[in-house]
Amino acid sequence: MPNAADGPAVTALIEACPPLDRNSRYCNLLQCEHFADHCVIAEKAGRIVGWVSGYRPPSDPGAFFVWQVAVATEGRGRKLASRMIATLLARPAQGDATHLITTVTGDNEASWALFRGLARDWDASFERSALFERDTHFIGAHATEYLVRIGPIDHAKIH
Repeated sequence: MPNAADGPAVTALIEACPPLDRNSRYCNLLQCEHFADHCVIAEKAGRIVGWVSGYRPPSDPGAFFVWQVAVATEGRGRKLASRMIATLLARPAQGDATHLITTVTGDNEASWALFRGLARDWDASFERSALFERDTHFIGAHATEYLVRIGPIDHAKIH
């Protein structure tokens, strides 16, 4: 579980993982402090090499929203992102989550592979629909974000 002291390292990791959107340093501090139950870090030799942030959306109380997934180069290819997400879903704060949701741009192949793989591993349905449109919501400055919805989740199948 992260704490506020991890904020600067989380910021550095996100900056080293394009195409992730860079949140403000203050946002990362708040996530580490106020949303620690919904975030996870992975460390190797005392250095943060993985980060997943999320929250429970008030408008969809059965869902757990994965906000960002960042894995340093040395942590890739080891299913670290999947393990961090499984760790989050095993926490009491997510114990009653029935669905995992997230948003992904169309060209983010690593994220598509991650979330399709989770749905397959969990034997859960996978739905994709446009949520935030490039022209309508981002005034052409950012690619469309597609909503991914996985579930219902059988917590016994998460490993």
